[in-house]
Amino acid sequence: MNNLSTNFTGLAFVNPFVLASAPPSESKRKILKAFEAGWGGVVTKTIGLHPVENVAGPKTIYQRTSEMKPYVSRVKRADTVSHSSWNWELISDQALDVWLPDLEEIKKTYPDRMLIASIMAGAGSEEEMDNWRKLATECVNVGCDALELNLSCPHMDRKDMGANVANDEDIITSILKAVTEVVSVPIWVKLTPSTSTLVDAAAAAYGAGASAISLCNTFPSLPLMDPETLKFEVEVDGLVTSGGQGGLAILHQALLRVSDISRAFPDNSISGIGGIKGFNEAFNFIIHGAGNLQICTAAMEEKGSGGVGIKLIQELKDDLSDYLQRKGFSSIEEFRGMARERIVSHSQIRRKSDDYNGGYEKSA
Repeated sequence: MNNLSTNFTGLAFVNPFVLASAPPSESKRKILKAFEAGWGGVVTKTIGLHPVENVAGPKTIYQRTSEMKPYVSRVKRADTVSHSSWNWELISDQALDVWLPDLEEIKKTYPDRMLIASIMAGAGSEEEMDNWRKLATECVNVGCDALELNLSCPHMDRKDMGANVANDEDIITSILKAVTEVVSVPIWVKLTPSTSTLVDAAAAAYGAGASAISLCNTFPSLPLMDPETLKFEVEVDGLVTSGGQGGLAILHQALLRVSDISRAFPDNSISGIGGIKGFNEAFNFIIHGAGNLQICTAAMEEKGSGGVGIKLIQELKDDLSDYLQRKGFSSIEEFRGMARERIVSHSQIRRKSDDYNGGYEKSA
């Protein structure tokens, strides 16, 4: 018998599919609906203590492309397919005191589903470390099974938050120290993919007590401008700033980041995120070492689901079950990480000629 259940960071998931921290997990209503639909876990929209107020206009757009004149645009047109999402949405504008009774009710209603609270505070002072401690303690006290530390939001003005601090190993270590000294649940750390020191950042996180690394958050980016109207596809008063790109367009980049971490730390846990629209994408994260899969854009795009991917989760479960049965696997653990040893340096790829020397003249 194949088994969709997975043990990830010591937590028993009924299946490895999790709604990522984003609009699909922004409220009690949506999370309850997601669990009813069959998701194995949910990471809440990031909870913080600082005042949050979103832009006075659209917060998320979906970009599409087509085979005929394959330009990327949010404009709806015939015969187009999903390309990506783009958002400049901030973390939850719902206060912690509102979240806490909601989290408690969600966990009591679905005790067999994993509820992970995404939290964020600042850095550089003991006051901010106390904010991390407060968020962590209060979320765990109402029943959250794990915490995900958001060190990767790509659109924060504060320089001590989100992606602005994600490659600072001292800050990562100090935040984890503050959190792990007050709670004992698994701690996932969500890092930004937009850094050349990602492996070092992951090493710092694992070394300071992280149970898992979550990759990838959206990539910092800008929306497109329409050449006819000279307007950005999302703007307020003609202005725009950096936001995050997600969806299928980031799949290959996300897989590389997951592979980099998995090959550097093969015995550590990774939660894979970025461009998962169906089983094929999920499979690729698993073979590169991910032990569970977080999904956002595909769930948000599903019409009639309220943004929580009701049909999507059923398709993911059915397709995974079918694959396990056809291949004779009992669980994803039997093929997780199988691609690791096939990812090598360029110099290890066979060339047409034995004389190739890497592009450099041989020394005398």
